[in-house]
Amino acid sequence: MVVPIKARADSRKITLFSLGSAGNRPKMLRTPVLGRSFQKSSGFSVLVKQMWGALRSHLRRPGQWCSQGPCAQRNRNDTLHPLWKGLASIPGGTRQSPINIRWRDSVYDPQLKPLRVSYAAASCLHIWNTGYFFQVEFDDSAEGSGISGGPLENLYRLKQFHFHWGAANERGSEHTVDDHVYPAELHLVHWNSVRYRDYKEAVTGENGVAVIGVFLKLGARHEALQKLVEVLPEIKHKGARAAVGPFQPSRLLPACRDYWTYPGSLTTPPLSESVTWIIQKQPVEVAQSQLAAFRMLLSSALGEEEHSMVDNYRPLQPLMNRKVRSSFQAAEGGIRGNVTSDTKKRERDHCFSHRAFQLRGKETTSKKPQ
Repeated sequence: MVVPIKARADSRKITLFSLGSAGNRPKMLRTPVLGRSFQKSSGFSVLVKQMWGALRSHLRRPGQWCSQGPCAQRNRNDTLHPLWKGLASIPGGTRQSPINIRWRDSVYDPQLKPLRVSYAAASCLHIWNTGYFFQVEFDDSAEGSGISGGPLENLYRLKQFHFHWGAANERGSEHTVDDHVYPAELHLVHWNSVRYRDYKEAVTGENGVAVIGVFLKLGARHEALQKLVEVLPEIKHKGARAAVGPFQPSRLLPACRDYWTYPGSLTTPPLSESVTWIIQKQPVEVAQSQLAAFRMLLSSALGEEEHSMVDNYRPLQPLMNRKVRSSFQAAEGGIRGNVTSDTKKRERDHCFSHRAFQLRGKETTSKKPQ
């Protein structure tokens, strides 16, 4: 007779219980000490060994994964997208994304320059449903739209932007900050047009891609985003596309341009480790109705069984030996969300001076002799 078994584990041992029949009290079977001899014990069934393998793997990782926000990941992993339940879920590499950003552990780098953003609204081509998220494409054949400065050595052209979101407001962003998960995250994807001929070549090249990440939080309606939201019903099904007309992506960026940066990867296959991530510190506000419009999209094509397009984020990846740098100094007197009003004022003033520096730089550039 097969006896149902459950297990309870702590950092040093695993305890197995026989559940028995209904009404019977669980019976402890044995409490071996962790180690190789446990796996080789001839007295254990194949079922127990399989259970032990999974648990042992889990118990060996806390030190590594705790620094990556296991609490946030635990809830997110309960609703994994099908894409991350197959071979694509195997991390591989040493600089995978997304990660949990530790506010106080990031390293302030005074050498980081303000990020210069120059987008041409007229280069916006169309919006389409990829089956995983909706994506807004741009004409990247000329230097019209792009970014430079910040941690970047070259000009990077804007290729597209897209969003990641959850089925509920408690999850959705790919990156997290001090284990805090946002309902959604915007990614503006650029490629290094100085070193590479096109986006396809840049994706697999060193320093080939730069992605600006922006967190979305619940609040007031975002007027610029609303223009996209109104088009979403036209691309409800996978493969559908629609014209957007001129659209200015910079209107989706926060007023404060402070950022974190780290070397990482794409968060969708092929997961190439060619990305310089630039994560904006300040989130932007969006309305509940706007997030609801995201969740009305389908990952299935017209005529297929309908599947909601939600929870399209990749699980968190280990930081390993990478360093997260910041363009700003961490707040004194507490971590994010627990700072004094004076600290908030200092950060706000810093953002204003940062923004003013960017604008002055842009004005100076525009006055260069032709």
